[in-house]
Amino acid sequence: MTTLEQKSKLLSRWLRHRPDAIGIEIDKRGWVDVAELRLKSAGAGVVLTEDELMQIVVENDKQRFSFSEDRTRIRAAQGHSVDVDLKLPVKKPPPVLFHGTLQNFIASIRRQGLLPGTRRDVHLSATKQTASEVGARRGTPVVLLVETFPLLRDGYRFRCSDNGVWLIPNVPPMYIQFPDK
Repeated sequence: MTTLEQKSKLLSRWLRHRPDAIGIEIDKRGWVDVAELRLKSAGAGVVLTEDELMQIVVENDKQRFSFSEDRTRIRAAQGHSVDVDLKLPVKKPPPVLFHGTLQNFIASIRRQGLLPGTRRDVHLSATKQTASEVGARRGTPVVLLVETFPLLRDGYRFRCSDNGVWLIPNVPPMYIQFPDK
């Protein structure tokens, strides 16, 4: 039996990285037809009821997913490795944003800055607490500080996902404040 948490993780995988794993089609804005998702999910052995899908979308603490207004389509809020354009507007960020990572990545970040890796954008958090929680998923977190004014001054543009994650294509090392260690 698949738990709701497991279903949420599978949904994240399918809607952000591997729609081909169950044969769903993601449109250029990241949307998937809910009926198709439920049908293909069941075909892959994972039954997603309407109530479960609603619970995953509405109650997810990170608000990873959203429905279209008529609730016939669903998409991931951000974090895609597949080619989508969520059409998030450019937005002025708060003066400081944070990025949670691990100590073993610090040397690389000092050299190359923050890069999106397999994703389309670097993810930044509005709070140090959130960044710490993100970094803690894989070990002891290190929180980096990014002052946004110098980035804006130098032509960088920020977007903010529906769930409050700030997105930017990359952050060169000169814009990052590293903890003293």
